[in-house]
Amino acid sequence: MIIGIDARFYGPKGKGLGRYTQKLIENLEKIDSENEYMIFLRKENWNEYEPAAPNFNKVLSDYRWYTLAEQIFMPFKIYQQKVDLMHFPHFNVPIFYFGKFVVTIHDLILRHFPTRRASTLGPIKYWLKNLGYKIVIGLAIWRAQKIITVSHYVKDDVVKCFRVKPEKIIVTYEGTPQKISNFQFPISNLNKYGMTKPYLLYVGNAYPHKNLEKLIGAFEALISNNKDLELVLVGEMDYFYQRLKKYVREKFSQMANKVIFTDFVSDKELAVLYGNSAIYVFPSLCEGFGLPPLEAMAYGVPVVSSKSTCLPEILGEAAVYFDATNPQDMAEKINKVLSDEILKQKLITSGYEQIKKYSWQKMVGETLKIYS
Repeated sequence: MIIGIDARFYGPKGKGLGRYTQKLIENLEKIDSENEYMIFLRKENWNEYEPAAPNFNKVLSDYRWYTLAEQIFMPFKIYQQKVDLMHFPHFNVPIFYFGKFVVTIHDLILRHFPTRRASTLGPIKYWLKNLGYKIVIGLAIWRAQKIITVSHYVKDDVVKCFRVKPEKIIVTYEGTPQKISNFQFPISNLNKYGMTKPYLLYVGNAYPHKNLEKLIGAFEALISNNKDLELVLVGEMDYFYQRLKKYVREKFSQMANKVIFTDFVSDKELAVLYGNSAIYVFPSLCEGFGLPPLEAMAYGVPVVSSKSTCLPEILGEAAVYFDATNPQDMAEKINKVLSDEILKQKLITSGYEQIKKYSWQKMVGETLKIYS
């Protein structure tokens, strides 16, 4: 069987979706020598992937996602490769592709948070984009042979919003690093960011549903009693992070020097940032899986998280939860962990146990069964 994978998000620049696609392909190479794979990439990530198995092949398909070119030309590119089954790791399935496919739905955030604050477009263009999203995701869900979701929360959400039969949807949890020990984390390697310990850490993008403005409000309350505390926000300095940085300068000028924006960091730098953090904070209003807090657990970092959507399902008893809409509750829960060494150690131990439930190898094995 010839299996195609849309890997145009492949790699760290693709954020969580890029990590998912990368781990999917890397682990398929290890376990499947029977099927032939066509890996569709763009020019910008073409050199990031080199096949490690003879049955994996790269195909250049330089069509930016969410564009008309993707909708019109991507199907022809797939047909040229005589693909028997296509896997789209994201909802953006071209509406003119009529071959067999499976699709991974990571979340329905755009459906639940249809706000122009999450876009740089004007009102008319945004309305058209949102309409296009509804059409594309609706067709993808209805026409797919199988739908993969990364949590039971997302599965239930898809069933509720699109009235899909539950048996059409298969949950495959994402993976996470396991316990990382005997690793040195010299914070001196991060002098360029100007940070000192202790600091709270957040890793991810700054889209509105990530709720970082509320986190900054909670941080203001925290530093009244923890004057040495800093907040480190890790993510590429795109339009949304620039807007957030401006918000901090204008609304919280007295503590702006304590909120550190790192921009994009390498995996090695990210390991140092995790390893030296006092607490990992995840204030999101909506998630499909929530990989960063699990990564923090692998580094022995206690996690304080929003109790929204899938997060209690994924993080279990290994986190302290707060109301994401209430900065005061957020600050109280963070302070509770900061000041209670016994609770902190309990969270670290529980975190090591929690991450044992998730494995990229297991996820890929389940995905291969779906292909079959």
